[in-house]
Amino acid sequence: MNLFVFDIETIPDVASGRRLHNLEGLSDADVGKAMLHLRQQQTGNEFLPLHLHRICAISVVLRQADRVKVWSLGESDSDEAELVRRFFDGIDKFAPTLVSWNGSGFDLPVLHYRALLHGVQAPRYWDTGGEDRDFKWNNYLSRYHERHTDLMDVLAGYQMRANAKLDEVATMLGFPGKMGMSGAKVWDAFQAGEIDAIRDYCETDVLNTYLVYLRFQLIRGHLTEAGYAKELDLLRGTLQQEDKPHIREFLDNWTAQ
Repeated sequence: MNLFVFDIETIPDVASGRRLHNLEGLSDADVGKAMLHLRQQQTGNEFLPLHLHRICAISVVLRQADRVKVWSLGESDSDEAELVRRFFDGIDKFAPTLVSWNGSGFDLPVLHYRALLHGVQAPRYWDTGGEDRDFKWNNYLSRYHERHTDLMDVLAGYQMRANAKLDEVATMLGFPGKMGMSGAKVWDAFQAGEIDAIRDYCETDVLNTYLVYLRFQLIRGHLTEAGYAKELDLLRGTLQQEDKPHIREFLDNWTAQ
């Protein structure tokens, strides 16, 4: 198994917003406020178009050989280009199976735009069979291929009206769900310099995604009940070795067996 579960956190791309809306001279905070206000007027909510999201954290769970690991890419002071580059470099090097929650609808399109902005090359990721014939039938870009599994999309039967929130599904299954923050609070936390808190929150989100994925593997018959229990034990044991408050809190709130 070579599995790469991922989640991103984003803030307004104030540099692009400043250029697009002629807001030179305003602070980042004021530009962000103007972008959100304009979006509210246009659509009735503040959710920005995907090309105007700037990535501030990418967290992953890697399941490989006999180990599992959770971490956030780069360092607290890494710029966006480095985070995006690390993400796609990992795909180019290992060609893992990607797993996400709403990755097809949000995370990956945002990553596409940010790679475009920073000139990040990822030939393996973009291959649809031109370089590797196997990728014609199973690549990262096709909605119905398994090289990227968007759990929200698959579990909803590709029906938007059936989409569910990760927090609610995880909580329903006895997993911790959202802890300490939400995506709506990330911009405020970033402005307050709380990047470590954002990265911690992103890690708990990706752990929830991984746990839901393991449950999905159980119901589709790719894991036996014994195999499922073994995967849970491996993750618990790994997390118990982490001396981090947000990981300890995650374990304390994990009630499912």
